[in-house]
Amino acid sequence: METQNAHPGLLGGLAGIARNLFGLITSRIELAAVELALIRANLLKMAALFALGVIVAFFAVGYWTALLVFVSWDALGWKILLIVALGCTVIAAAILFYIRSMISKGALSMPATMEELRNDQDALL
Repeated sequence: METQNAHPGLLGGLAGIARNLFGLITSRIELAAVELALIRANLLKMAALFALGVIVAFFAVGYWTALLVFVSWDALGWKILLIVALGCTVIAAAILFYIRSMISKGALSMPATMEELRNDQDALL
């Protein structure tokens, strides 16, 4: 009886490996689930802020444009519309670059999960 417990044999070793592999897969799935929840929260927050920003920007641009055109039409005529259009283009480009920088900083990535998966791959190969 003691020799069987001391040396579990091939089936016991395979069962131990299977248990460890199952535990490893389970922990990786849990880590991925936690990071995906964080990404989802960040994505929803970014989407809400983007929508709010777009709405406020439309109102602001509309009112400021109307005021600017009204005040400076006598002095500049149609050129004021060109100036406003260029200003709006610069602001839109700045917003796009900001969103792009957020994405490049990894706001929507899973660094811990990817690192663990790389470590697992290196250990298995």
